[in-house]
Amino acid sequence: MIHVKNEEEINGIRKSCELLAELFLRISEEELISEGVSTKEVDLFIESFIRERGGRPAFLGYRGYPASACISINDEVVHGIPTSKRKFKKGDLVKIDTGINLNGFISDAARSYYIGENPPEHVKKLMESVKVAFYEGAQKAVAGNKLSDISNAIWNIARKYGVSVIKELGGHGVGLRLHEDPFVPNYGPPGRGPVLKAGMVLAIEPMFAGGAGRVYTKKDGWTIATLDGSLTAHYENTILVGEKEVEILTEL
Repeated sequence: MIHVKNEEEINGIRKSCELLAELFLRISEEELISEGVSTKEVDLFIESFIRERGGRPAFLGYRGYPASACISINDEVVHGIPTSKRKFKKGDLVKIDTGINLNGFISDAARSYYIGENPPEHVKKLMESVKVAFYEGAQKAVAGNKLSDISNAIWNIARKYGVSVIKELGGHGVGLRLHEDPFVPNYGPPGRGPVLKAGMVLAIEPMFAGGAGRVYTKKDGWTIATLDGSLTAHYENTILVGEKEVEILTEL
């Protein structure tokens, strides 16, 4: 069942999302995603920032997940577990996915980063494709559209850029719990699924691969990576469905 949020809930979710947007800004300002920095250092920074601002890491302990953020590198798509031994190297394509529980209201967002000054064209294309796909999909998140209108817009961008959708993964409802109905695929025809209503809160998150897009779960039981070892990119925001236009909540 899809829960349409009331005004009080939306205000609480919005505050959580504003804090998450500020966190990603701080990550960039501190130049944390840099050569030689360990994934654990980034995770500890994220947890400390969230707790200092009165929140709780929404990912920590969720279904047993052991960290505050998912930090996935190169062929890894999502759910990479941070460790002190793993350090960023020049040429890495890094995905940071995290969320905040602020007074019971949940936000969720992800960004992709390249370690180095000038990414190769194929990396640049992959990173650009997920960001463009997010905005194209988000523009369909208005009352009266169907859920798969979002999915189709994302899929069209993947095909335009010549990259693959990772079909096993997708977006979801969010706000009062980390994962709520509905599941939001990143592919498919338009005009299907439930009708969108103002007050629905969704995490829209294109995840693309430079190769075939087939994935597997690593031995740690969490990290999802591509079977062919191809690079992946991820871009996610929490959004609010509006009557006439979408509101992107996890951007400043």
